[in-house]
Order: sequence, then C-alpha cells, then structure tokens
Amino acid sequence: MKQLRDTLLTGLAPLTWGTTYIVTTELLPAGHPLLASLVRALPAGLIALAIARQLPSGAWWWKSAVLGVLNIGAFFPLLFIAAYHLPGGVAATLGAAQPLIVAVLVVVILRQPLSWPLLGWGLVGMLGVALIVLRSTAQLDTVGLIAGLAGTASMALGVVLAKRWGKPPQVSAIGYAGWLLTAGGLLLLPITFIAEGAPPAVDAPALFGYAWLGIVGGLVAYTLWFRGIRILPIGSVAVLGLVSPLAAAALGAIVLGQTFGAVQNVGFVLAMAAIVGGQITAGRRKKLVPNP
Repeated sequence: MKQLRDTLLTGLAPLTWGTTYIVTTELLPAGHPLLASLVRALPAGLIALAIARQLPSGAWWWKSAVLGVLNIGAFFPLLFIAAYHLPGGVAATLGAAQPLIVAVLVVVILRQPLSWPLLGWGLVGMLGVALIVLRSTAQLDTVGLIAGLAGTASMALGVVLAKRWGKPPQVSAIGYAGWLLTAGGLLLLPITFIAEGAPPAVDAPALFGYAWLGIVGGLVAYTLWFRGIRILPIGSVAVLGLVSPLAAAALGAIVLGQTFGAVQNVGFVLAMAAIVGGQITAGRRKKLVPNP
C-alpha cells in the first residue's frame, strides 16, 4: 500500500508536466519557451531553498550541479530545440524512449542486471505514445532528432545518477529539490536572455500560467519527482515518465477539442498498459535486486 501511494504521488509530477504544452500555448506570450523553463526552475528552486534553509556541503555542491544540469538546465533547452525542429509527435515519441535508456544505464551505472521485461514495457510505452501523437506527414530533421535524443538521454542519466547518489539523510525533500532546481535555473538564466532577450510584458492569464509552471510544475512536481527517485525502484520511476505525453494528449482532446481515432485509442491503452506493467515488473525486481 505504501509503495502504491508513493507511486501515485510520484506520478503527479509527470502528470503536472503534461500541462506545460497547453499552458504555454494558451496562456503565455508566444516565442519565449526558454523563459517559461526558467520561470519553472529558478524561482521554484529559490523558494525551496528559503523554505528548507539547507545548502549543499562537500561533494554535494558538484553533485547538485550535475543533477540540476542533467534533469533541468540541459534538458529544457534540448527539449525546445527538438520541438522547434520536429513535429510535436516525433519529439514526444523520442521523449518516450527514456525508459529504454534508463534500462541500459541501470546496467552500466547501478551494476544491476538488464531487466528484459522492463525493456519490453518501455518499447510498448514508446509504441503507444507514437500511435497517439505521430502522423503520417511527420518530417524528420537531423538537428531535431539529435536534440530530442540528447535531451531524453540527459534526463535519463540524471534520473539514474540521482538514484545512485541518493541525498544526504539530514536534507528534506524540498531542500534537495531546491538544490537541483536552482542549479538548473542558474544555467538557464544566461541561455534564456541570450536566446530570447528581455522578458515580454505579461497579462493576468500569463501571470497565472507562469505561477502554475513555477509553483505546481516546478516546486511541487520536482519535490515529488526527486522524492520518488529516491524511494521507488528506478524502473518504476522511468516508466512513470510516460504519464506526461498522455496527460498532454488528453488535455488537447478535452480543452482544445482535438479528436482521437481508433489508432490513438489503441495507443492510449498500450501506454497505460506499459505504465502499469512497468510498476509490477519494477516491484518484483526490487525483491530480487536491492536498491544501491
């Protein structure tokens, strides 16, 4: 029961991230995706640091910087480069490859045996997302493909290293998230102003959108996400990432009136089966292979 509760709490993070697309397109000024990323990371990190009043010490200064860059600072720009160079369906499908990359990194970094069932569920999930979002007219772009795969690999490596390193026992979950959000946000700060210039004027809907991204999509979501990485099997967390594109697609149907056909419905079923199957597989594996 406790693991189910922890899994549901962790799943709230990618569920929240699934709202990013609709919030960005419907509420925020156009042409400033990196600003949205910066607002999602840096203010949330600084608020978390102010609440926890805990700073890294010793090796955790560089570990926090590495994890913040991999999970946030590098991941966000690569994600948006992919989004600009590829149709959304292709970019989302590349992101859905994260469980496959995690399955391989677990062998290399955590020294655990390869989980073929988890690898299989990762393939099922990627197929499901592809059926939901890919279109026959999708065009491929080399820069976009490289950025999409690099972004997915960056976050996958960040997840596995976060699992390997854990966190200092005296540090709260919100304090730990604050370290990583601040590190990632500080990297995004110069990139954002170099690439996008000065922030635009914002109206009330935009203020709400930025507040949603920063407080809910940043502070709350990343606190739950990094907490989940620490206490759940790594395979369970990796497959939960599939919740994000599912949430984005569902919101598109509910809010924007986008229609789904039989193929998209099959994709939803496959993706949901991968999420549930991944949790069962990871739970069984945890009994056989202890966490590092």
